[in-house]
Amino acid sequence: MNIRLSLFEIFLLEVIVWLGLWLLNDYTATLLTLIVGAIVLVVLLFALIAEAIERSKVPRRYFYVMALSVAAPLVAAGIYLFLFGGNLRFLQKM
Repeated sequence: MNIRLSLFEIFLLEVIVWLGLWLLNDYTATLLTLIVGAIVLVVLLFALIAEAIERSKVPRRYFYVMALSVAAPLVAAGIYLFLFGGNLRFLQKM
């Protein structure tokens, strides 16, 4: 079974998973958004630099999926912050 998802579907699935994480625990989601987003961004930048130096057989779709993987957690964080008025539970006094 070979299912090929479009870039939009991949992006929506990633946003849904990230929103689920944000709804479960905003502290963990904040940390993972920063850490995973930074790691994927650095990998993407290295791949783009390597691709600029010498062309490889990596499909162009890889770079698009990586860029979406950087954008999805940021979009999910933005949606969460918009819906909850910018309030993060772990920053409030108890």
